Amino acid sequence: MVQRKSSRPLLRTRLVAALTVAGLIATTGTALADTSADRKVVQEALDQITVNGVLGVQARVSDGAQRFTARSGKAELGSHRPVPENGRFRVGSITKTFVSTVLLQIAGEGKLDLDAPVVRYLPGLIDGRITVRQVLQHTSGLYNYTSALPLDPDEFEQIRYKHWAPEQLLKLATDKPLDFAPGTRWSYSNTNYVVAGLLVEKLTGKPYGKAVEQRILKPLHLDGTEVPGDNVEIRGPHAHGYVTVAGEPNDVTRINPSVAWAAGEIISTTRDLDTFVVALASGKLLKPAQQREISKTTTVSPDYGLGLQVQTLPCGSKVWGHGGGIPGYSSQLLTTPDTKKRLELSATSAPTGGDPNPALLKLLDEVFC
Repeated sequence: MVQRKSSRPLLRTRLVAALTVAGLIATTGTALADTSADRKVVQEALDQITVNGVLGVQARVSDGAQRFTARSGKAELGSHRPVPENGRFRVGSITKTFVSTVLLQIAGEGKLDLDAPVVRYLPGLIDGRITVRQVLQHTSGLYNYTSALPLDPDEFEQIRYKHWAPEQLLKLATDKPLDFAPGTRWSYSNTNYVVAGLLVEKLTGKPYGKAVEQRILKPLHLDGTEVPGDNVEIRGPHAHGYVTVAGEPNDVTRINPSVAWAAGEIISTTRDLDTFVVALASGKLLKPAQQREISKTTTVSPDYGLGLQVQTLPCGSKVWGHGGGIPGYSSQLLTTPDTKKRLELSATSAPTGGDPNPALLKLLDEVFC
């Protein structure tokens, strides 16, 4: 996930289903002739996804006035229970869009300068050249702390229930030199959003999760969304995620998500994510100046704004949003800027082989092209 060439917003790709949009969009095939998403084709794509390396998948599709949910596969190994249609799941790096939104709100209140060095607000925390904007856009050069963790499935058990303080996560990165001079390259690093979470806490005087709750979750009535902290459970209806350990399936639904913290710990539903992305894209969460900033790309970061992926499909449709992954779960949040076409998706890993990406491409084609 730290490579520009793959641009995968996952805590560790090999721990989750290979279900990622960035890097796939460039190879999406010819758009379908019908401009309206067909429920049957969407269902066929989801069924193909579950045949190839995914235990279960749920999706929410919005195309103009047409809105529907679809699902495929099982919620749990050894059970015939289907994936809950609006089940809760770990959203992984989609968390970053929530955190970025909060910081942009603070900037709109005049309490944060995006182009100021982070050390203006958190003295001595990181290299003094790194700006807030570079942190939010992954151009800081900070080493990705997850690269220093034992995240291979065979090793993950030793840290699965461990509590991590954000300062511990940050130290894993700052013990390493910068990957490059700040502002000169783009490289996806979860460390950036540990820094972003610490900025939120410094500027609001409260835990970053409480700031997300007060500024986004409560105003939008996102009752299925939470920042879990050390809670290892996923409360309410949910599908289980798995990895393969010593050749056997291992249920990793229960983990301490503090290892992801502000880079990827949120739990949500497709309905809540849909409400969030509509509010964000329509300008209900940010002032106009910050609304322009969140989707602004640069020559150094052509596909990533501030906590937001921005890409154009070969059929000409522009989409933005974010993908995410955490052990056992992969997710996608995508919308056209006018919010007329949207897709929210969660997939749970299965201890089987196969490549779900061709079916995901079919799904993207059907919804957005």
